[in-house]
Amino acid sequence: MGSARLQSVHVHPVKALRGLAPREAAVEPWGLAGDRRWVLIDDGGKVVTQRQQPRLALAAAELLPGGVRLSAPGMEPLTVPVPRPGGTVAVEIFRDKVEGVPAQDPAAHVWCSAYLGMDVRLVHMDDPATRRPVDPRYARPGETVSFADGYPLLLTTTASLDALNHLVAQGDHAAEGPLPMNRFRPNLVVSGTDAWAEDGWTRVTVGEVVFRVAKPCGRCVVTTTDQGTAGRGREPLHTLGRHRRLGGKLVFGQNLVPLGPGTVRVGDPVEVVG
Repeated sequence: MGSARLQSVHVHPVKALRGLAPREAAVEPWGLAGDRRWVLIDDGGKVVTQRQQPRLALAAAELLPGGVRLSAPGMEPLTVPVPRPGGTVAVEIFRDKVEGVPAQDPAAHVWCSAYLGMDVRLVHMDDPATRRPVDPRYARPGETVSFADGYPLLLTTTASLDALNHLVAQGDHAAEGPLPMNRFRPNLVVSGTDAWAEDGWTRVTVGEVVFRVAKPCGRCVVTTTDQGTAGRGREPLHTLGRHRRLGGKLVFGQNLVPLGPGTVRVGDPVEVVG
């Protein structure tokens, strides 16, 4: 592990939209600064992601001081400011009910609805320190998360992706490989490890920040979505189902919870400390 390094950092300002790859990012208790603080909901308050709308892969969100800039094929870019404190709406994200603040500019909802062809609203998490606790089965008291699937950060390794792609190449859908890392929408990508080494980690340092490894990440249909075309295939779920099944879940990557603040930077050393 002495040569393990942080290869890339990824921030997704709006859940399910294409993200950013900055050279560094501040680590907050609930995730990387700016990551998944915005989300789309339908008219019943349920979160809308690439699970229901693969075309979200083609839309992008850029962090700006005080807001985000949305862009998508066939749409004029739109800048949306962070809403002022005010009335919240209920957001249903998996089994959680979370309060969020809708964008105050009606143009944001119109823009997103026009792109998807369905009625959606854009909602911001105003106070991630209190709004949504991490799953208590895998959390410590007081740990919270943004609108990410369930944990503050997701880590993957290039060696495990190489190993997975080797398995895909031997399977029934070899033509779909090799798969790029963006299928898995991680926050931190680590190089210089053995394949699947992260399965045994319980605590890891990335540069100046220590993380607790909460649990392996169960994967869904989003991983079968080509992030460049929004087309869907069978992989990697077909191969994960044959080789990476754990507790009824198909797993790739590890969910992390930061144990303190700091900044992670591309090139940082990565060390297993437990």
